[in-house]
Amino acid sequence: MNLLPKSSKEFGSVDYWEKFFQQRGKKSFEWYGTYLELCEVLHKYIKPREKVLVIGCGNSELSEQLYDVGYQDIVNIDISEVVIKQMKERNASRRPHMSFLKMDMTQMDFPDATFQVVLDKGTLDAVLTDEEEKTLQQVDRMLAEVGRVLQVGGRYLCISLAQAHILKKAVGHFSREGWMVRVHQVANSQDQVFDAEPRFSLPVFAFVMTKFRPVPGSALHIFELCTQEQGKPVRLESADRLAEAVRERQHYAWLCSQLRRKAGLGSVSLDLCSGDTGEPRYTLHVVDNPTVKPSRDSHFAIFIIPQGRETEWLFGMDEGRKQLAASAGFRRLVTVALHRGQQYDGMESIQAELSTRVMELAPAGMPPQQQVPFLSVGGDIGVRTVQHQDHSALSGDFVIEDVQGEDRWYFRRLIFLSNRNVVQSEARLLKDVSHRAQKKRKKDRKKQRPADTPEDFPPAPGQSIDKSYLCCEHHKAMIAGLALLRNPEQLLETPLTLLVVGLGGGSLPLFVHDHFPKSRVDAVEIDPSMLEVATRWFGFSQSDRMKVHIADGLDYITSLAGGEARPHYDVIMFDVDSKDPTLGMSCPPPAFVDQLFLQKVKSILSREGIFILNLVCRDLELKDSVLAGLKAAFPLLYVRRIEGEVNEILFCQLQPEQKLATPELLEMAQALERTLRKPGLGWDDTYVLSDMLKTVTIV
Repeated sequence: MNLLPKSSKEFGSVDYWEKFFQQRGKKSFEWYGTYLELCEVLHKYIKPREKVLVIGCGNSELSEQLYDVGYQDIVNIDISEVVIKQMKERNASRRPHMSFLKMDMTQMDFPDATFQVVLDKGTLDAVLTDEEEKTLQQVDRMLAEVGRVLQVGGRYLCISLAQAHILKKAVGHFSREGWMVRVHQVANSQDQVFDAEPRFSLPVFAFVMTKFRPVPGSALHIFELCTQEQGKPVRLESADRLAEAVRERQHYAWLCSQLRRKAGLGSVSLDLCSGDTGEPRYTLHVVDNPTVKPSRDSHFAIFIIPQGRETEWLFGMDEGRKQLAASAGFRRLVTVALHRGQQYDGMESIQAELSTRVMELAPAGMPPQQQVPFLSVGGDIGVRTVQHQDHSALSGDFVIEDVQGEDRWYFRRLIFLSNRNVVQSEARLLKDVSHRAQKKRKKDRKKQRPADTPEDFPPAPGQSIDKSYLCCEHHKAMIAGLALLRNPEQLLETPLTLLVVGLGGGSLPLFVHDHFPKSRVDAVEIDPSMLEVATRWFGFSQSDRMKVHIADGLDYITSLAGGEARPHYDVIMFDVDSKDPTLGMSCPPPAFVDQLFLQKVKSILSREGIFILNLVCRDLELKDSVLAGLKAAFPLLYVRRIEGEVNEILFCQLQPEQKLATPELLEMAQALERTLRKPGLGWDDTYVLSDMLKTVTIV
C-alpha cells in the first residue's frame, strides 16, 4: 500500500492526512526515526518535569514512549480528527495524564507561555512544502504560535530532514526573534532500516531553538552545529555557514547510502575534516573492483597513503588507484591521503580515528562484524617535513616540504597550495642528509611531535640537493630531446645556447648547466619568489653561464624577436604553468602557443635548433588545435607521451629533412648518454636517455 504522497504539496492538505490515517489504521508511522534513534537528543533537551506540547502528533509512538520513561506532562495536538480519536482510544487507560486535542497549530487555544518545550517531529517539513506566498504565511503563523506558547528559556525542538528551504525559514525566523539556534544531527542514514518502512537517505536533524528574552537593540545571533561524532556544539559565524555545514552532512550521508546500495559509481572522493578547526584532515577515494570474486575476506580494505606520496601516479590518479585496488585484491578499496598541517601519531591512532567513519563506506553484502584490514606501504605512514611556507603575489600560498620516498630516499618539493596535489618542482636530497633525517625522526618519535614540524636540516638547504638526479619524467624526456641536435657526442664541447622559460625549482636549467660545460643558459621566470625558492631550497645558483631574467616569458621573447641583434638559440624550452585553473590546458598558458607568438619563437631559434615544449592539456579538441598550430610553424614535430601522466613533450624543428627514424633516434640518444657518463660527471644510473625516446611519434 502506497502511503507516501505523490506530490510534496499533499503534505499540507487536511484531506490527505485524514485519508492517510484512515488507510494506515492504528499502526504507528515513524518516518524520521524511532524513539530509540531519537532518545539521546530528546533527553538532552527535554527535562522530565517540563510541560511539553507535541504539534502534529499523528499516530507516532514517540509521545507514548516519552510518557513511559517519565515525561508525563505531555499535550498532543493534530489537525486530523481521525488520528486524535485513534490516539485517545489507544492511551485512555494506560496513559491517563497525557491529552490529545484536535487543534490547528497556526491558531492554538493555549495561553501565552504555557509550555517549556514544543516538540515537532516532521510537522514543519510536512507544512513547508514549497516557498509560495500562501505556504510561507501559514508557516509564519505556525512559528509565531510556537513562540507565543513557549516560556522564556523554552525550546522548540523540531525533528527535520533540514532541506535547504526549511532550514532557511526556521533559522531565519528564530534568529530574527533573537533566539539561540542550534542544529543537532541525530541519525545517519546507515542507522535507518529500509526494509520495514519507506525511509530517507538524508540524515535526520533536530533544530533546537531556545527562546531568549528580547533585548532592544541587540544584534547578537548564535548559530551552532552539533554532529554525531562531536560531543560539544561548534559555534558558526553565520546562518549561511550553518546551512553549508548541514549540506555537507547531507551530501556525505547521501553518498554513503549510494555506496551501500551499489558499486561502480565512478570516481568518488570526499574530505574528512577536523572537528576542531574544520580543516581537511583526510582525503578518501573509493575504488570499486568488480573483477574480484566475492569471498569473506575480499570485500573491503583501507589503504593509508604514506605522507608526501599522494601525488604519485599510483595514489594520485584514477587509473593508478584502480591498479592499486586490483593488485590488493578487494572488491572495494578506500585510499586515504593525509593532509599537511595536521598531526598524526602513527598508524594505530589513524586506524582508531578512521575505523567508524570508513565503515560507512563499506559495500553491500559485507558480513556483519567483518574485520576490515588497514594497508599501507611497509606499514608506515611516511614522513613529511614542511621546511618553509610563504606567499607569492603571483603564485599564491606555497610550501617547501621534504618527504620520504621509495628506498628511504628523501625528496624536496615545491607545492602551490592552490593545486596541492601537483608537485611543482622536486629534487632528491643527498643520501647522508636522508640518513640524518631518519635518525632525527626516530628521536622525535619519543617526543610525539607533529609530522609537519620543521626538522633541523643543514643550515644551507640548497647544498643538500642531488643535482645529478632529475625527479620529473618530463624533465628527463626534455633532456633526452637534446639528442635531436646533430653530433651528440660533441655536445660537451659545443657552446650551446639555451633559453628556458619557467624556472620553478631550477632543476632543468641547472642540469643542463652542470652537464654541458660549454653551454650558456638564459632562464626566464615571471615570479621573483621562485628565484628565491630555487636559490635557497633547491641548490640553484647563477653564474657567468647561467642568467635568470625576471620577466613575463611572452614579453621577453617578443622583445628578443623585435630587437636589432636577434639571438639564435640552439635550444628553447617551455616548462611554464598556467595560473588559470579553469582552462583545459594547464601548461603552457594558451598565449604561449598562439600562432603569432610561435612565429616569434621560430625567429630566435637557430636553423638546426630544437624547440621543446611541455604540454599538459586535458581538452582533446584544444590539444588537436595546439598540435596543428605547432605543426604549421615547425614542419618537423615529434611527440613523447609521459606514461601515467597527462604531460606530453613536443620536440619541434624547422627542417623536415632532419627527420630521424626511431633506430637512428635511439642511436643518437645512446651516443649522447655515453658522452654524459664520462668519468668525473655525476650521472643517475637509472636514467637511460634512449628509453625516454622509444615511444616518440612524429605528427
